[in-house]
Amino acid sequence: MLKGRTELTAINIVNAVLAACLFVSPWLFGFGGEQAASWNAWICGLAVAVLALAAVRELHEWEEWGSLALGLWTLAAPWILGFAGIAAALWAHVGIGLAVAVLAAVELWLLRANPPAQAA
Repeated sequence: MLKGRTELTAINIVNAVLAACLFVSPWLFGFGGEQAASWNAWICGLAVAVLALAAVRELHEWEEWGSLALGLWTLAAPWILGFAGIAAALWAHVGIGLAVAVLAAVELWLLRANPPAQAA
């Protein structure tokens, strides 16, 4: 567990905002009637938010691996779940999924490149 890394906290706050955007995207972009796209946005948005807010409170590396996996799933979901033909749903998922995955990868890189000091 890590505390006091302000750059990591900032990344997790951005991820929480992205999660909120994904969660409201079915209403915001008008694809609320498309079940697969809407449910994926709601579930992934909620899951990313939970991980991001947990990491703001107390960072664990597994939370970032979870965020990376969720970001990649969100990115690929339009094709896997069959809603790639709905432009608004496609771009909401691709854009937010890519952003979440990139931020999680950056965070993992920062954790590995600059490990926290261990108490003696």
